Amino acid sequence: MEFFRIHKDIPFMKRALLFNIISLVTFLLAVFFLFSRGLHLSVEFTGGTVMELHYKEAPQLEPIRQALDKAGYTDSLVQNFGTSLDVMIRVPNRATENSTKVSEKVMSTISAATSSKPDLRRVEFVGPQVGKELAEDGAMALLVVVCGIMIYLAIRFEWRFAVSAIIANLHDVIIILGFFACFQWEFSLPVLAAVLAVLGYSVNESVVVFDRVRESFRNSRMRGFTVPQILDHAITSTISRTIITHGCTQMMVLSMLLFGGPTLHYFALALTIGICFGIYSSVLVASPLVMWLGVSREQFIKPVVKKEEAVV
Repeated sequence: MEFFRIHKDIPFMKRALLFNIISLVTFLLAVFFLFSRGLHLSVEFTGGTVMELHYKEAPQLEPIRQALDKAGYTDSLVQNFGTSLDVMIRVPNRATENSTKVSEKVMSTISAATSSKPDLRRVEFVGPQVGKELAEDGAMALLVVVCGIMIYLAIRFEWRFAVSAIIANLHDVIIILGFFACFQWEFSLPVLAAVLAVLGYSVNESVVVFDRVRESFRNSRMRGFTVPQILDHAITSTISRTIITHGCTQMMVLSMLLFGGPTLHYFALALTIGICFGIYSSVLVASPLVMWLGVSREQFIKPVVKKEEAVV
């Protein structure tokens, strides 16, 4: 299905150097913010106190958040857990307070802010060691995904495509992390899940473009096309598909961003950044890299082997 069809190929490769300079500058800025400011890690990674409360009537979460902010717990996370009657609160560690004092103070603060007193179902203390293990597991998951994508692309296409796609996709991941470091948005497990989702989502666009590149190289009617012209044709012929796919996905993510509340806010924000930069990098970063790495028609057309006839 196509919304429209562009009959004349857009010369993207003429501006390939400009696009990659923009990407390089953005990438370096993201790396700078990551090293200078670092990520604002959530309770899952830094450790803290986790409390599960039960109400007889469904409470409003916003007054609870405001009460905790006034009490000094500005980085606390308040969300429904299971049903609308159950509320989970995560409070970061404090050097001057232990877990027992934190839970008591949070309970008194919430009881004063809401009309009904909740029942405390569970209190758990997440130590820094647990957070460290989660961070290491998250980094390992990211590494496994990257290796899996490289192996898949190298088998399906060729090593030049695998290297180009991985560079473009890691470019997206670093930029997402750079945004979170620059604005000090909270980096939590849902955000990590969004980063891993962006890796798979971005490589899908690269695969579509690369598949069209391979088809164009094998097409006998395009024998006179140069490599930049082949890449321009592949990108232009998939623009309609790109708009349909990413537009529909972005509408869903935007609805989560606007109406999902604080629980889904940073998850949807990470996906939004990843989708926008994923389109850019898959089309305007990965394709020029393939061209500069020396892709050619001969790599996709097998030479005809002449069979020697038996002499009688």
